[in-house]
Amino acid sequence: MKVLEYTTNPFGGVLSTPDGLPEDPQVFQQRLNHSVKTWKTEGFQVGWMEIPIARSQLIPIAVDAGFTFHHTGKDYLMLTLRLVEGAFIPPFATHYIGAGGAVVNDRNELLVVCEKHRRSRTPYYKLPGGALRPGEHLADCIVREILEETGVRTRFDALVCFRHWHGYRYDKSDIYFVCRLTPLSHELTVQEEEIEECHWMPVQDYMDSEYVSIFNKQIVEAALNSSGVSPTFIEGYSNPEKHEIFMPRDIDHE
Repeated sequence: MKVLEYTTNPFGGVLSTPDGLPEDPQVFQQRLNHSVKTWKTEGFQVGWMEIPIARSQLIPIAVDAGFTFHHTGKDYLMLTLRLVEGAFIPPFATHYIGAGGAVVNDRNELLVVCEKHRRSRTPYYKLPGGALRPGEHLADCIVREILEETGVRTRFDALVCFRHWHGYRYDKSDIYFVCRLTPLSHELTVQEEEIEECHWMPVQDYMDSEYVSIFNKQIVEAALNSSGVSPTFIEGYSNPEKHEIFMPRDIDHE
């Protein structure tokens, strides 16, 4: 009986090769049972099973063998099985990452939006922004989101603060970064699918408005008064394709 094709990972785990999984459920069940016994004998800590959607008929068989769900992607399900009691299984992604942009023009006006999809029909003004896409840098995300929502082109200046909370969408945690940006244009074009209104609002009007939360007032104040941290390149370390590093401007990185 052949063991399922596999690779290994740094956690003492054995990861089955998705393309090597038998399509026939009965054959898969036989080879899986044999593989689990072999992997235990060979001292592996955890069995990892990536099953493509195209072979979803194999999922109940893996569950019957003791595998449990770890995470899912668009076209696969990942399952795990502890081969050794108490073996470490690293968690999957637990957080959403989003960014809001404080953009103030030379007339001391703040760029604000009122989202179309909100719980109350009362106007609620906040900073433009949104969620990072996979593989997207924070600075690129907020420039893109502001342009999409308001039509205003901006230049990233600094990261000034962030908020971390738990129990967000799908019971995941959320980190929201607040960035300061300089406007490069001023004409407004509303993203009608998501945004009901966007305005250049005098900063003091924003701080005095009953339609602005105390949290949003505090982060705008931080954006106006804090120098924050800026994107930094560290010679011999930084890879612009993978890394995004923020540090105070007065630190010597040579």
